[in-house]
Order: sequence, then structure tokens, then C-alpha cells
Amino acid sequence: MNAANNHAANNHVANNHVANNHVADNGEASNSEANVNMSQAEQSNLMTVYLAYAEEAERQHYLTVQVSQGTTLYEALAQVGWLTQFEELARWCEQVADMTTPTAKRWRVGVYAQKQPINYILQPFDRVEVYRSLSADPMSQRKNKSRG
Repeated sequence: MNAANNHAANNHVANNHVANNHVADNGEASNSEANVNMSQAEQSNLMTVYLAYAEEAERQHYLTVQVSQGTTLYEALAQVGWLTQFEELARWCEQVADMTTPTAKRWRVGVYAQKQPINYILQPFDRVEVYRSLSADPMSQRKNKSRG
């Protein structure tokens, strides 16, 4: 890992951290503090990924997470507890578990705005995005707004 990536891994963009498969209690522990008791081999197997979910327009969730290399998108969602916290997301994941190609309009997860299957293997510094269902088609809303 080069110095720039190492620096980025130690700077968290959110106050919530998950390190060593456990949610940090106070959200203030730095990456190096959370990994003090880990062996060098365990630390080299970890990578940082970011998770974002706009549950509603006014309610958004952001996490910086340490996961093992080879972790899937689904495993990261489970690791941070979002499949327990957001039952609708968990139900959707169960419905699409065997799909390898994202379908157009109903797909709920992606990486950097690109829809990905839930078995996608995460890469260092990926930004996992969970998309909420829209109550109405944005194009229809704009047309209705311009008519009214």
C-alpha cells in the first residue's frame, strides 16, 4: 500500500467505525487504536470500505468499515448490522441472492453508483451505496410539476 492510500485508510470520513468485525462503541477510536491488538498478518488482510445509505431524504447513514480482503458486498452489509437494522434491505437481499446480473429498476445496491450483485467482492476504498426505493418516477414528477 503506498503512502497516500495508507494515509487515506487512517483518515475516517464518518464517526462510526467497524474494526475487527465489531462495531466501535464510541465512534472515536482511530483505525490504529482499534487494531492495536491484532497481529501484523491480520492487519495486512484488512481493507477500508465505505458504506452509505439514504434511508430517507432526511435520514442518511454513513460508515467507514474495516473488512477482510475477499469480503462480499452482502457480508459487509451483514457485518455492520444493516441487514438487522433495515428489514426491507434484508428481505431484498434474500430475493436476489442468486442473481449475478443486476436488474435495471429494482436494484438496491452498488459501488460508486454502479449497480453490483450482492456477491461482488469488495476492493479497498470501495464506496458501497444502498439505494432506497423511489415513491414515484423522477421524470413523471418533473412533468407533473411543470404542468401544475
